[in-house]
Amino acid sequence: MKTILEWNGGIYETDLEAPFDIGLTLKPGLENPNCFYAPPFEVAPVEAGDFIGDTRKGGVVNFFNVRLNPHGNGTHTECMGHISLERQSINASLRVFHYFARLISVYPMKMDNGDRVIQKEQLVSILSSEVETPAIVIRTLPNDQYKLSANYSGANPPYFSESAIDYLVERNCQHLLVDLPSVDRESDEGKLLAHKAFWKFNGEQRLSATVTELIYVPQTIKDGLYLLNIQIAAFELDVSPSKPILYELKEL
Repeated sequence: MKTILEWNGGIYETDLEAPFDIGLTLKPGLENPNCFYAPPFEVAPVEAGDFIGDTRKGGVVNFFNVRLNPHGNGTHTECMGHISLERQSINASLRVFHYFARLISVYPMKMDNGDRVIQKEQLVSILSSEVETPAIVIRTLPNDQYKLSANYSGANPPYFSESAIDYLVERNCQHLLVDLPSVDRESDEGKLLAHKAFWKFNGEQRLSATVTELIYVPQTIKDGLYLLNIQIAAFELDVSPSKPILYELKEL
C-alpha cells in the first residue's frame, strides 16, 4: 500500500506493506535476550481440575499464562515513570504512534576503564548536518545475531554518556530507540544520568518522551530516514513490551 507523506517541506512515498520489524522475538525457553538478572520469559498452560489449556496435551483450546519482565525480557518502550516517584504509564505517555525517524550506526568508544560508551562527539559528527527528526534509532556496531538472544546480565554492555543524551535532547529527539539493554551503565550506583538527561528529570520534564531498548536492526537495513511506528500494549505501567516498525521513505 503506497502512501504519500508530507514532512519538513518535502514529499515522501512509503509502502506500508513492506515493513522492517526491529523488535526482538520472544519465544518459550531460554534462548531470549535477558538483562538485569530478570526472570526468563515463560509460557505455561492454565490447569484447573480436568482442564488444561494446551491442545498438545489434550486440551480443547490453548490458554496460556505468560510471565514477563518488560525491562528485562526483550524489546520494550518506557516512559519517565520508569524513574519517577509518580506512577506514570506508557499508555498515557505515548499517544501518537507514527514518527519520522533517522537510523544511524555507531561504534561505542572504548574508555580507559574498559567501558564502551557512545559519546556526544560521535553523534554530532553523524547528525549535525541532518534535519532534526522526532525519533532517533541507534544501531551499535559491531552488529550481529548475538543480540537476538544475548544475556547481558553482569556483562557491562555499552551505554550513553550524559552529554550524548543532552545532545539528542537539544535536537528535539522525543523518541530514542537503541539496541542496548539500557541507555545507562548496567551498574552506576543508581545515578541514571542518561535516563534523567533524556526526560529532563530535574527540569522541565518531557513527559511524552520515550526510550525503547533492546531493539535489533539487521545490517540489511541502511542508515537513513524512515517512517517509524511504535506499537505497545495498553499497559497502565511505566513500560510495555513493544514492536517498533520502520518503513522506507522515498523522497519525491
